[in-house]
Amino acid sequence: MRAKLTAIQGPRWVAIACALLVIGTAESADNSVKQFSYKSTDIKAGLTLLSGAGGNIAVLQSDNGVLVVDNGLERNNEALQAALEQFDGRAKYVLNTHWHGDHTGGNRALSEQATILAHENVRLRLAGQDNDDADKSVADAFPDITYDDGITLHFGGQTVRVVHFPGGHTDGDSVVYFEPAHVVHLGDLMFADYFPYVDVDSGGSVTGYINNVAAIEAQLDDEHIVIPGHGQITDKQGVRRFHQMMIETTTAIAEMKSAGQSLQQIQQQGLGDKWQGWGDFFIDESRWISIVYNDL
Repeated sequence: MRAKLTAIQGPRWVAIACALLVIGTAESADNSVKQFSYKSTDIKAGLTLLSGAGGNIAVLQSDNGVLVVDNGLERNNEALQAALEQFDGRAKYVLNTHWHGDHTGGNRALSEQATILAHENVRLRLAGQDNDDADKSVADAFPDITYDDGITLHFGGQTVRVVHFPGGHTDGDSVVYFEPAHVVHLGDLMFADYFPYVDVDSGGSVTGYINNVAAIEAQLDDEHIVIPGHGQITDKQGVRRFHQMMIETTTAIAEMKSAGQSLQQIQQQGLGDKWQGWGDFFIDESRWISIVYNDL
């Protein structure tokens, strides 16, 4: 199903673009475009992780090309193409877990060889960057095939099951399950051991995010290998730890707000030593408190 295209207001897109620039800078502050190269980590069953800047990228190799889950920042397209050269064949399928540019920046470059799939809201959000005066070549970056609830591909000896989760990080989030490999890519429904970014302006919500993570955790077993949108490869225990952080910090912020404390007072008080280190990436403690406080 193709989503109807609607425009997103310019100022909000500028804010998102600035946020994604910070993500990329935080992950590769010492790398120029020319110097950057992806780190390649073998997972299992033909699956490889490419990491180092932007969102984590999963690659599934087959005799008939490769399937790519997310594709990083546009400025790193040459590095992505270089990383993909290690695999036999060209990119055949690209899955976008959501619309943010640190996960879809390679869409246009890969569209010359691959079919791009995503939830219908991803296409709608990407199309919202366009307007009547814009370069229409940006349409090359739009998904070719969109879905409502999910889609299943049979590729590289794996059943690749793509499932949409509503209103969490954004309104277009998908989780990608690889079976029988027992590997799952969560996109930005998980920032491993970091406070997450919740894009409320793109249909995300803190409560929805928490509910989605709980549902995902319930589907995992101790054998699953979990690829987060950002951070190190983890497992079910890592997802549980992330979910517990969200529950406990959200509850604490809600209680302080109900007691009459202002946002500034809660930020000054902080969340305690237990969550030290969780704000060392894109979303620091003060901003996480602000996201939760304003979404309650």
